[in-house]
Amino acid sequence: IIELGGAPAFPVNLSINEIAAHYTPIINDDTRIPDGAILKIDIGVHIDGYIADTATTITFNPAYEGLLEASRKALGKALENIAPGVKANTIGKIIEETITSMGYKPIKNLTGHSIGHYQIHSGKSIPNFHDLFSRWSFTDGVYAIEPFATDGAGYVREGAIATIYSLRKTRLRGRITPQEKLFYQRVWDERKTLPFCERWYRNFARSIEGLRTTLKLMYSHGLLIVYPVLIEKAGGMVAQFEHTFIISGKDVIITTA
Repeated sequence: IIELGGAPAFPVNLSINEIAAHYTPIINDDTRIPDGAILKIDIGVHIDGYIADTATTITFNPAYEGLLEASRKALGKALENIAPGVKANTIGKIIEETITSMGYKPIKNLTGHSIGHYQIHSGKSIPNFHDLFSRWSFTDGVYAIEPFATDGAGYVREGAIATIYSLRKTRLRGRITPQEKLFYQRVWDERKTLPFCERWYRNFARSIEGLRTTLKLMYSHGLLIVYPVLIEKAGGMVAQFEHTFIISGKDVIITTA
């Protein structure tokens, strides 16, 4: 990515089995992908804050191929129906009907999203089910659709840990330590409010514990947003596929195909 002139828009998400999203390796991570697992790989790239967001799922167990196909097929059908003026809940209905027709459930509290300059999620949500309240229509802009399919309950919960962070745009005031100010400025200069992870800044402090202490202080002082790991509520397996597209006039351009 860097050699081609881009930068990561967020830390790669490597989410195993019932973990749906937001897991990225920590420093000295000894996690191993089990035999027969499902692995979601969610990657973002940006150039000067202009973002492409994409995801795929792989499995080492043929028993889960149907689950992967449900998510993959839902994404394909959604993209086939995207056009200016189409309502978001129409796309959600297509995603839901495709996944349920194959015997699985969409995850209802995860959504696609609009994308802005230096903003992964810029305010609009694209539901993965027929949400009657999502009545807004697609217009010129950048969007990502990401159907999550599961054999579980169809909802995620927040886990106890977070491995991804982003800066909260705020004034540096109050009882903020020099280390916090230094770290905030460094990340802001490099990424603005785009997400990051601890391993990218492992050399900021003398020790891993020192870096983690700074992150905890920043969160307690309102300088940091944390993204908890998201886990399927019933422990079901989860698959995810995602593409980013641009609507410009009558054109729909998939940038991550």
